[in-house]
Amino acid sequence: MITPARIIIVMGVSSSGKSTVGQSIARRLHVPFLDGDGYHPATNVEKMRAGIPLTDADRWPWLESLATALRDAADKKDAAVGACSALKRAYRDFLTEKAGEPILFVYLDGNREVIAQRMAKRQHEYMPVSLLDSQFATLEVPDPQAENVLVVPVTDSVEKLTQTVTKSLTHLKSFKRWQ
Repeated sequence: MITPARIIIVMGVSSSGKSTVGQSIARRLHVPFLDGDGYHPATNVEKMRAGIPLTDADRWPWLESLATALRDAADKKDAAVGACSALKRAYRDFLTEKAGEPILFVYLDGNREVIAQRMAKRQHEYMPVSLLDSQFATLEVPDPQAENVLVVPVTDSVEKLTQTVTKSLTHLKSFKRWQ
């Protein structure tokens, strides 16, 4: 059972489709979309650009900034959607704590082979293919029995993923704008 939340974060490893799916969900809900990549401090961006994986110490300020921005956006528009890798449970718990309210995490579940194929086809500003192994090494797959998470397969179309997620948001039916 999903805990009702005004903040939805689409999560997963790099190239799983977080931004694309998150933007689609936000459009369907008529709420703001915030891409977590835009909240990294310059030092994090430079490390990733150089192929150096981020440490937990690098991530905490970034996650706090994103959580605050999502809460503020939800306060203005009643809900908000974000994209963030949120690879460890500690990161997801921290985001929820800093937002000060429940967050629904939508986990884009895909294996390394599928993600590597996607990553090879795209050009990311600062996420080289060399960091994919570190992404999977860091990933703690969310547990729907213990976390507020909806697990969806990355192999579904963006439209199907959007429908799956929005249909699960029965607590947001009061919006009526997207029905």
